[in-house]
Amino acid sequence: MATQGNFELLCLENPLLDIQGVGDEKLLEKYGLKADDAILSEEKHAGLFDDLIKNYDAKLIAGGAAQNTARGAQYILPPNSTVYIGCIGRDSYGETLEKICADAGVRTEYRYDDEAPTGRCGVVITGHHRSLCTDLAAANLYKLDHLKQDKIWKLVEGAKVFYVGGYHLTVCVPAILALAEEAAKENKLFILNLSAPFIPQFFKDALDSILPYVDILIGNESEAASYAESHSLDTKNVKDIAKALALLPKKNEKRLRTVVFTQGTDPTIAVSAKEGGKTEETEKVVHAIASEKINDTNGAGDAFAGGFVAGIVQGKSLETSIDMGQWLAKLSIQELGPSYPTPVQTYKAS
Repeated sequence: MATQGNFELLCLENPLLDIQGVGDEKLLEKYGLKADDAILSEEKHAGLFDDLIKNYDAKLIAGGAAQNTARGAQYILPPNSTVYIGCIGRDSYGETLEKICADAGVRTEYRYDDEAPTGRCGVVITGHHRSLCTDLAAANLYKLDHLKQDKIWKLVEGAKVFYVGGYHLTVCVPAILALAEEAAKENKLFILNLSAPFIPQFFKDALDSILPYVDILIGNESEAASYAESHSLDTKNVKDIAKALALLPKKNEKRLRTVVFTQGTDPTIAVSAKEGGKTEETEKVVHAIASEKINDTNGAGDAFAGGFVAGIVQGKSLETSIDMGQWLAKLSIQELGPSYPTPVQTYKAS
């Protein structure tokens, strides 16, 4: 592969600054939070962010699921391979995000909002679990006209792979649809991450409008279960749910859909549609890691997606791409927050 990329990967979602602290059950109860959950903030959560900073020694870390994934993919790919798009405020939090992405080699093309602040995510760590509570703020104000600007759309036209985080289904479906239609028209690869159980549950119609364009769908076992429940699938079996999703109708029939579900420390499951309504299953055992080496699981799923997508961009096989995702997730959970170690490490097959 060339030593310099051509911005083959374009990612879209909600840029956030994570405010991350180590909490306890009392803190979760105080704000009505659950371990290993992700929600949008309500009025009752307003005090969480300052509480974390003042009382839980919170650290400020770059966040936003697809932004984490973009940094993860760029960690593996050659320089100038990754573009990230979203909306931030004109403030110090936004400047922090810009610097972190620049240091990671990710080109950002943010829409700037002059009134709303940069979005933030309260992250409560309890043991090896994390609870995410997001105040979207400016991230909720992304507009299609930003994507359609000549400067930005030229990057869309130049990209070969589009990656969209499911959280953006709460923000700007027209922008997702514009990328999806471009992918279908030009036979490019469109990847969607379900991102959180509440997406299939509360944004079912938005999700269903995008799924026909999805070539690769990524999620975890909780998101699979949420999809099955919201779509009245009579099964709780992760493979069966993946199979049902893989066989849904597609706009671009030149590409058959693959569904990839991670399951924590259990094997990663992938189901690929084949001609004639058949499917092929792939199962990949997760890279083992000693419990004492785990520092922080926040962003593990984003890291998996980053490694996996990097493999796809490089033209690797499905099994190798899954292995790359697991490898990067293993590195990430030994760091603080959704981060990757320095100096940069080189992928080696397990």
